[in-house]
Amino acid sequence: ADDVHGLIVQLPLPPHIDEREVLNEVSLSKDIDGFHPMQAGMLALKGHSPCFVPCTPAGVIHMLEESNVELDGKHAVVIGRSNIVGTPLSLLLTQRNATTTVCHSRTPAPLLESLVRNAHVVVACAGNPGCVKAEWLNADAVFVD
Repeated sequence: ADDVHGLIVQLPLPPHIDEREVLNEVSLSKDIDGFHPMQAGMLALKGHSPCFVPCTPAGVIHMLEESNVELDGKHAVVIGRSNIVGTPLSLLLTQRNATTTVCHSRTPAPLLESLVRNAHVVVACAGNPGCVKAEWLNADAVFVD
């Protein structure tokens, strides 16, 4: 309807509701969370722009940019691969020319520690408090949790 400007699907949905089916029914022009598969695809493809970008990843990028954090040529580690935060954030960082590594619950702890120790930017968005130890961060790293 023309009197509806945007729609938010609050995720996660209850187990008896098919998330894919619901998200596929939301009009691209009203999907303000950017969760529709077409939006995600446009975010991933060079030269395409989604109608909307998921708000939390967009907020992290805004915070980094407003804080004058250099991303071009820097190593960014994103801990989390959800469709809501981790995956779109990794794409946004890559679009800004960061060399982006995505870690997740199956990343072995020694590898995670090594990647974090060498990162310029670390974003923890796995919903796992304490997954990054303070001593892993180098003195110049920017850490977002």
